[in-house]
Amino acid sequence: MSLGDKIGTKADDLGGKAKEAAGNVTGDDELRAEGKADQAKAGLKDAVENVKDAVGDVTDKVRNVLKRD
Repeated sequence: MSLGDKIGTKADDLGGKAKEAAGNVTGDDELRAEGKADQAKAGLKDAVENVKDAVGDVTDKVRNVLKRD
């Protein structure tokens, strides 16, 4: 995951936390739910990027092994 992606995902998560907190303070269930959804979306993005990185690492290792043979 690039630094820009990490920053964007963290910003989405923090924005979601802010919305959820604002919803809690104001009693706005819709805003609270939107904040939780934003946080879940950020978490999912992060998980997908981690899987991509792991697959890339495994692919590189396999290529290196095949080059040796």
